Amino acid sequence: REFVDVYLLHWPGLPFQNDAYLDGLADCVEKGLAKSVGVCNYNAAQVRDAHAKLAARGVPLTINQVQFSLMYTRPLDSGLLDTCRELGVVLQAWSPLGQGLLTGKYSRDNPPPGIRGSAFGIILEEIDPLLAALDEIADTHGGKTKGQVALRWLMDQDGVVTIPGAKNASQAEEAYGALGWSLTADEVARLTSEAAGLKERVRSKGGVPALVDRFLEAGGV
Repeated sequence: REFVDVYLLHWPGLPFQNDAYLDGLADCVEKGLAKSVGVCNYNAAQVRDAHAKLAARGVPLTINQVQFSLMYTRPLDSGLLDTCRELGVVLQAWSPLGQGLLTGKYSRDNPPPGIRGSAFGIILEEIDPLLAALDEIADTHGGKTKGQVALRWLMDQDGVVTIPGAKNASQAEEAYGALGWSLTADEVARLTSEAAGLKERVRSKGGVPALVDRFLEAGGV
């Protein structure tokens, strides 16, 4: 086999670099090295620009891979997801479980190890209402887990696919349990509201999402 199914450009380059990068993606398709191409961590304007430039070469933009979860909803809030839907670009969600926080694995008394423990301290202080909603909804679906509901929330967004990480067989089986069922529209709306509440509580305390949002407003997703 001498081609890849999807070839992704990881992170946008500087403005003067992007045209060359996109031409390189188109070259790979034309030469049969890739069946399709995508980008990572592009905001709405960057997706629109990349889509147009690739279309001029007769190459569709298939995927934009970005951080997206109930803990980080910027693609939904910023209009990025709507732009991807409009253009027929799949939004591929990385870190869909919020680096483990949405599974209930961590708490204020049991934070993640290393720098994540410090970075997510304020989030862990405020995440309980969202975790409680995940638990309640999980119970109504035959004993699903919080993580499976969090994945399902993403999968029930039109035009979104997820790439949950798995370090072992049990984590892979956990992710598999998100398949074959769906949330109701009311459940999706409730979780979306709970996620917005978490974001506002953390932002009001000057937590990580506030800092990340300020950085990304300068050109990220």
